[in-house]
Amino acid sequence: MKLLDTNGANPKAKKSAKYDFQGQPVRYATLSMMPNDKLCPMRHKAGCAEPCLVTSGMGGVYPTVNASRQAKTDFWMNDRQGFLSQLRVEMHNFIKLCAKQGKLPVFRLNTISDIPWERHLDMSGEFADAIFLDYTKIASRLGNVPSNYHLIFSFSAKVEFAKQVASALESDVPMSVVFRGKFPKTFLGKPVIDGDASDIVNAQKHGHIVGLKAKGKARNDAGNPFIVNTDNLIAVA
Repeated sequence: MKLLDTNGANPKAKKSAKYDFQGQPVRYATLSMMPNDKLCPMRHKAGCAEPCLVTSGMGGVYPTVNASRQAKTDFWMNDRQGFLSQLRVEMHNFIKLCAKQGKLPVFRLNTISDIPWERHLDMSGEFADAIFLDYTKIASRLGNVPSNYHLIFSFSAKVEFAKQVASALESDVPMSVVFRGKFPKTFLGKPVIDGDASDIVNAQKHGHIVGLKAKGKARNDAGNPFIVNTDNLIAVA
């Protein structure tokens, strides 16, 4: 079982790879696992367990996609060292390929999970020549990861998640917000960009709100505080 997608099977990854990172052309590798309460510890507190991205894109069309994600999660849960050993081999192979092509290797290892990879990989040593980026709902990770690991905080208006949001707002990391409706110009006092184009761009937009359109089940989950309805924006913001 191959862990990394290095060929842009994920539509967002394929779009993202068209953009540069700080002026360098990139090649993008992603890891998609099936989330659970251990891989996504904040998902219930943030209210994103139901409108999760597992129902968007190919995961909402082909059952084999989520079956593959589940197999990777099972591998992680049952044989952590075996998983990490295989992942490191695949990462090094990808880095070698990127070097031949003159591309900067970029990894997104939490496509739909929230694992603190800084605890499991030597990013600033073994993988110092690569760039990592991820979305996270764990505010304590912000500012506590290697310099080549770029995090985007994921917003929710759920009351139980308020302390996480308040902590994230004290930093200048990009903050993603899922909107239903037209993106506003500003949110929480920060300018909003269209975040559906490229994760590469999003990770570099410090001090900005990364606007994302509701996808999958989230399109119809009108009452979930994880999704900001622009019609009710005054009440939320």
